[in-house]
This record gives sequence, C-alpha cells and structure tokens, in this order.
Amino acid sequence: MFASLLMGAAILFATLSGDLVETKVTVDSDVPCKPFHQIYASGRELCERMWDGSFVYERNRSLAYTMWFFDKDNPNDEVTRNLGLNPPSVCHLRYNHKDTPGPEPDTFTECHPWKEHACCTQDTVHSVQKLKESYGPQWHWDRCGPLTPACERFFVHEACFYECEPNAGLFRKYPDSEYNPSDSSHNQWQMSGMPIWADFCDAWYRACRNDKFCAHDDGNFYSCAARYNVEQSSNSGTVVGIVFGCLILVALAGVLAYLVFRERTGQPVFKPLEQQSNNIMT
Repeated sequence: MFASLLMGAAILFATLSGDLVETKVTVDSDVPCKPFHQIYASGRELCERMWDGSFVYERNRSLAYTMWFFDKDNPNDEVTRNLGLNPPSVCHLRYNHKDTPGPEPDTFTECHPWKEHACCTQDTVHSVQKLKESYGPQWHWDRCGPLTPACERFFVHEACFYECEPNAGLFRKYPDSEYNPSDSSHNQWQMSGMPIWADFCDAWYRACRNDKFCAHDDGNFYSCAARYNVEQSSNSGTVVGIVFGCLILVALAGVLAYLVFRERTGQPVFKPLEQQSNNIMT
C-alpha cells in the first residue's frame, strides 16, 4: 500500500510536471496570428512596420540597400557613397557583432555574400536554426507555425544582413555620439531609418503573403517579442503555484501512506477513543 501510494504520487507529480513543460512550450499559441496579407497591405508596410522603423521603403535603387546580393563586391558600399557617407571600417552595431569587418572561413556558407567582409562570425550565423534562435524564443519568426521555404528565406536574408552587413551600423538608432549607457531606453543594437530597396520588400511580401505571423500591434516584431516576455512572466506565477501544489500532494500522500502502514502493522498512530479512555482510567 505504501509503495503504491508513493508511486501514485510520483505519477501525479510527473503528469503535472509534463503539463507544466507543455504550457511553457505552447505559450506561443496565445500570440494573435494572421496571414501576412491581413497584417500588412504591401511590401512597404512589411519592411517599415515589422521592424519598428529600422528600415524605410526606398524606390530609388541608387539610394537603397539590399539585404542579399550575388556580386563579388558588396553593392551596398556604393549606396553608402551615394548617400554621401563612407563605408565603415568598424562594426557599429553591438550584440553578436565583431569589432571590425573581415573575412570568414570557407565553411561560412549560410550568409555567404559577406564571406570576405563580414561583421558576423561563422559561430553566430552557421545555420538557419542558429540565426533564428540567437536572440531567444521571443524572436523566432515562426511563432505562428512553420513558414513556407520561400517566406522563411527572406527572414534568413534579413538576419544575415543585420548580423553581417557593415553598412547597417551607419543606421544605429543610438550612435556613439548620442548613446547614453545610463539611459535604459538606449541600446547599441537597434537600427533606425535604413533605406531598403523597394523591390526587395515587395518580393518579401509576395513570398510570405499567405504565411502567418504575429499580428500584435499591427505586426510589429518588437512588440510581439515584448508580448512573449510578458506572457512568460505571468506564466512564471502559474509555474510556481503548480510546483508548490505538486509538493503538497506528494507530502500528503506520504503522510497517508505512513498512517496506513502503522495501522496495518498493529501500531496505529491514533488509537480508538474507547482504548484511549480505558488507558486514562487505569
């Protein structure tokens, strides 16, 4: 009996723990999901709204950067010159980035356009999975379900562009001249106002039109990530409650098993009232 009760308590604990793990994994289902074409009306809205103003839709090809290329020389350097700036010799963005751009080994294949002059390293961009998971589950682009290969490829392009493109650092939201480390609203990784070739944004929209994405705050990826963090925080209270409840159930099962064991061996913890009265009288 004792062993059975303990085993039952263990099974109960394992079941609840399994439900707890499942809750943590499926929390993403609470994200409002809609097809791209119901969130964004165009490629312009996708590029500008999804990334919270990091990018600007630009039709003038000579003044617009591209997130992917096949040329031997990076065409984005020429765009920087057309904007009256110089291609940077340092990597201004600060997160997983290198201090200065430089070549990567022959195994550098996922973000291959930047192999000879990259602000990223092979370790941080070696696969699609690594690119997707680098910043935590709140930034996974497939939180609303798997994307079609054509759609996901554009997210890979953007991730490579952000990690590897030296010119992206010219559009840091808080450049060194303005960055205040004591201001919690400042950071060294966010971008703002970088002109992106309109045709690239439009192609991205066409590729993802029927895929689903987080629709919170009109499809703002930053707001979606923040929503995930809030949900995870509120979930943590539920986690503590379930764990505490499981511990109480296990403890009660143990006490009950002990009482039954004493009763069956003729040594009850609580004697019958009649027997207690006789003991008192004698």
